[in-house]
Amino acid sequence: MAKRFGVAPLFRNISFTVSEGERIGIIGPNGSGKSTLLAILHGRVTADSGDVAIRKGIRLGSVLQISDFAEGETVRSVVTRAFDAAQVPEGDRAARMAEILGRAGFADLLDDDASRLSGGWRKRLAIVEALVQAPDILLLDEPTNHLDLAGIQWLEGVLQNGAFACVVVSHDRYFLENVANEVVELNPAYEDGALRVSGNYSTFLEKKEEYLHAQRNRQEALENRVHTEIEWLRRGPKARTTKSKARIDKAHEMIRDLAEMTTRTKSTSATIDFSASDRKTKQLITLDGVSYSFGERALFDNLHFIVTSGMRVGLVGPNGSGKTTLLRLLRGDVKASSGVMRQADNLRIVYFDQNRDLDPDVTLRRALAPDSDSVIYRDQVIHVGGWAARFLFTAEQLNQKVGRLSGGERARVLIAQLMLQPADVLLLDEPTNDLDIPTLEILEESLLEYTGALVLVTHDRYMLDRVSTVVLGLDGAGGAERFADYSQWEEWSRERKMTSRKQESAGTKSVGANADKSNAAAVATAAARVASAKKKLSYKENRELETIEERVAKAEADLQSRHDSLLDPAIMSDGAKLHAVSLELEVAQKRIDELYARWVELEDKLK
Repeated sequence: MAKRFGVAPLFRNISFTVSEGERIGIIGPNGSGKSTLLAILHGRVTADSGDVAIRKGIRLGSVLQISDFAEGETVRSVVTRAFDAAQVPEGDRAARMAEILGRAGFADLLDDDASRLSGGWRKRLAIVEALVQAPDILLLDEPTNHLDLAGIQWLEGVLQNGAFACVVVSHDRYFLENVANEVVELNPAYEDGALRVSGNYSTFLEKKEEYLHAQRNRQEALENRVHTEIEWLRRGPKARTTKSKARIDKAHEMIRDLAEMTTRTKSTSATIDFSASDRKTKQLITLDGVSYSFGERALFDNLHFIVTSGMRVGLVGPNGSGKTTLLRLLRGDVKASSGVMRQADNLRIVYFDQNRDLDPDVTLRRALAPDSDSVIYRDQVIHVGGWAARFLFTAEQLNQKVGRLSGGERARVLIAQLMLQPADVLLLDEPTNDLDIPTLEILEESLLEYTGALVLVTHDRYMLDRVSTVVLGLDGAGGAERFADYSQWEEWSRERKMTSRKQESAGTKSVGANADKSNAAAVATAAARVASAKKKLSYKENRELETIEERVAKAEADLQSRHDSLLDPAIMSDGAKLHAVSLELEVAQKRIDELYARWVELEDKLK
């Protein structure tokens, strides 16, 4: 099977089989054809050559990278449509819908507009949509990109226990370790364009090293033979005999083979290297009894923590626990409700924003070098073409609009911008989304070699374990604890949940025992209190609470933008524009007030 776009082949002569019970993880560098391979398997794209044979009666399910739904579609209607497509009998639908949607967390969201769900919940719904059709083979393209840790663990359980085979494109190495029993890497460095290994990701890495070692030996042996044959050719042998002619032909064939192998095995990877300043200060940021609250809700309370030079902090916690808020507090964008936050004098902080705001109409050239056709990196002037090449961009791409770049390419542009700013402290908020495994590994190496301080928020568990020297865990209820690594925090979180469930269960039993001794009215009151305590927030309200911190942050940024506009001389001198911006400022402030009020309302209901 082969496929090309334009003159460059994505892959050629690929043989690929999917058998019953296989969970195949597909990896490879950006542009190697992973998504295209899935599309060919599903039938959305036709291969240029080769055959795709599917056993008669096999049902395929597919989940794309981007999960979008039509406006007005509800969760219920999406699932009903999937049932219709699979021709599921009416009598079987109710039980299956309740089971699948309940486990996926949609029990209270059936009538919600699917198009207005968050990215993570749209991804969950797309997976559910495929599952209810009872596929024999499920094809998933980067399913973990928009899922939080809880969503990733839910998906791992679905795939581990599913009765179907699956093919998953993913860069999440822990996910591959936990799910895959076959791993395939698409890469032109391999003789056949792909390497397939039975086993999980760890087994794949071992077999890959063995393969590459054997390939290096073959290449070295071929280089020696070609060197010998070139010396012989230089002596000008005459092709008068059949033997001499055959040797000359063989020599040219070996030269072509070596050239092809050298081109194929030439490695290209992004060059990521953050610049630390030369400051000698040990204590960079000190949090002394710092608290931060919205209304009566404390995101973190009485937090004592010191960020020192060389420290690499992994910041973890459930959605809405205050991770992004804490990063913004460390940066000085927001002020603590109480306590003291101190920064070292003239502290240089570089911040990677997970929202990744890049002007889509700016060319790649201007995004990489805004002021001229060169950049200054570590006191050296580098032409924009050379700077672009460090991040795997070609000269032809320099005039391409940023809006046409892939998610991984836009992430590399942002990293390139950060590298031009020497920093005492790096604050990275979800830098790993859309990056392929080779680029993730380069990023990890750069962070390990970076001599300044680092505070990292990411859902990539592998990177957290590898990079962090300390983990700061936020529990979402105002508490914060320090841990040696991510695994220790995960175990602590599980124990807290178990303890909470036991206490809740014990409280329920105690209420029931006391009710037996009271009159009917007291029993009714106690039962109502227990029911209320159990119910707390609906799934919809929980999701609203989890995302409200991010929405507040965006609203505050919008408000600040309006304030900045008022100081623009062009607006200040134009009465109509000034009036319009003033009205926009009022709307932005009202929006923030509404969000804060809703946050307090949800917290009060939770309590």
